[in-house]
Amino acid sequence: MKLRHKLIAATAGLLLAAGAATAQDMKFWRIGTGGAGGTYFPIGGLIANAISNPPGARACDEGGTCGVPGLVAIAVSTNASVANVNAIHAGQLDAGLAGAQSVVQGYKGEGKFDGVPKDKIRVIANLYPEDMHLVLAKGTSIDDLKGLEGMRVGVAAAGSGTQVSVRMILKHYGITVEEHELSLGQSAQRLADGQLDAFFYAGGTPFAALIQLGSTKGFELYSFSDDERDAINGIIPYYVHSNIAGGVYENITADTATVAVNAQLITSVDQDEDLVYEITKALWSDKTRGLLDKGHAKGKAIQLESALTGVLIPLHPGAERFYKEIGMIK
Repeated sequence: MKLRHKLIAATAGLLLAAGAATAQDMKFWRIGTGGAGGTYFPIGGLIANAISNPPGARACDEGGTCGVPGLVAIAVSTNASVANVNAIHAGQLDAGLAGAQSVVQGYKGEGKFDGVPKDKIRVIANLYPEDMHLVLAKGTSIDDLKGLEGMRVGVAAAGSGTQVSVRMILKHYGITVEEHELSLGQSAQRLADGQLDAFFYAGGTPFAALIQLGSTKGFELYSFSDDERDAINGIIPYYVHSNIAGGVYENITADTATVAVNAQLITSVDQDEDLVYEITKALWSDKTRGLLDKGHAKGKAIQLESALTGVLIPLHPGAERFYKEIGMIK
């Protein structure tokens, strides 16, 4: 698998802070995210910044990061959920973000992972709900999902959990479209250029790519009916009723009914227990709370109280130890 390594600016700054420290003093930890236009990449970058504390950096009580001493976490741009599950299981990534559907199906060897379980996968924390966006070209409207029939539709990138879900939805309704496998950024650009009629993408709101699209060409968001949301929940139990509030995107003033699946931070059971314990502790520190609240709109939704919500596979032993220590698990 080809992974495009992208160090976020904050991580680059942490590396500089390490000064003359040798590579042997550091432990690099690769966190798989998603495309640069979505939510996984900036959220993964914030988490990487929060849990890092390279040699030579200021200590937490001296105004520095409150991360794991010697750790340099790196946000890696990937094709998202399915790709991250595969890469973590194979040891090509140390951790990653993935939707609950991909996490559970990967662990059990179901769906996209049929017959090839990724049973090394373990959860560190549940993060936030990912809303399904069905984006239509400006001025386009459909009465129901079957209105997509025959359209040129972006079905998300190969290796993404969104694509798996979208194909299940289209199959359920017997909808045939001209499928285009594209990242979020590519989908937004092709919609703007008139090469797509619509596209799906699930993630934490707001998408940077949609903010840009809304300020230039504009777009419409499809509001799912209650019957459609119930049907989707029936075929994909991980998706539940959700809502994209009006004003999240400047050009969409009304609330948009949709479905959502939880994003989770996952790793491999092969990762050292003490290391993952320290990473989990750093993830929920007061300093990290400030970074998440200020760093991205969806960061505020990442709360300790919901860290175990919707976790349907085993926790990593290091994470489990932390949650037991603070009384969330008995």
